[in-house]
Amino acid sequence: MGTKLYVGNLPFDITEGDLRTMLSEHGAVNEIAVIMDKFSGRARGFAFATMDTAEAANAAVLALNGKDYKGRALTVNEARPREERSGGGGYGGGNRSR
Repeated sequence: MGTKLYVGNLPFDITEGDLRTMLSEHGAVNEIAVIMDKFSGRARGFAFATMDTAEAANAAVLALNGKDYKGRALTVNEARPREERSGGGGYGGGNRSR
């Protein structure tokens, strides 16, 4: 299964290949998901990557967290499980005329 990492503060022009190259120096990378903005189509500045082993993930965190990449200090840590979100939504219109 592997260990999932959160990689944040990425430049907006990051590609999956760039991230795979960076992480693969520390171990085998199973999967990468660069999170994209659905309106602009560019990267949102963070990604998730699954490393093959916990040792590889730990090595990547130790080597890359805080490292400068294209003028940005990377944030690399083990991803936390996604929190449940409430259904929410609703109208929230405010000033409705009748």
